[in-house]
Amino acid sequence: MAAVLDSVRAFFAHAAFSIDRENAGDVVARERLLDRVMGEGRFRKSSEKVRRGRLPAEGLALVARDADNHVIGSVRLWNVEAGVDSDGNAVPALLLGPLAVDCAHEGKGIGGALMRAAITEARDRGHGAVLLVGDPEYYERFGFFTEPAQHLVMPGPFERRRFLALELVEGWLDGAAGMVVASGRRLAVEMRKAA
Repeated sequence: MAAVLDSVRAFFAHAAFSIDRENAGDVVARERLLDRVMGEGRFRKSSEKVRRGRLPAEGLALVARDADNHVIGSVRLWNVEAGVDSDGNAVPALLLGPLAVDCAHEGKGIGGALMRAAITEARDRGHGAVLLVGDPEYYERFGFFTEPAQHLVMPGPFERRRFLALELVEGWLDGAAGMVVASGRRLAVEMRKAA
């Protein structure tokens, strides 16, 4: 009986994962993960146009790690302006993406755990809304719907039914209309400061 319990424990221990903030040592592993899961086509997406040359929002780059501390999942959120309000003021928001989980670890709840952690952290940091381009069949379970983003557009081509928003503060996107544009920290500026 002890051998059976040990093998069951070993099976579940192998499936264990944790969610953590991304660190500098995760960059290569994250990029390799994204290449495997999303392919080179990821660089042509309209969301990538918004992210290009920017750093993720402060504290909102998360990874999932397996029991051996390998990166097996990733999600990042980016500061954006979600068009303007009825007074012409920019509406601050976040753009989520990409969300990716290593194919060998699909179906273990890692993507969902990353989403819940990202949403909670964004709310705790005082952000008002999160936008994304993705499959509604997956993201609606986290509260993302097309209606709050109906008057917003992404730069470049995108599918309207896949452009979703979650208001972390009720009514945050009321009256917001126009183009989603990057507003976060620029990569080059941060690299020069570090030098």
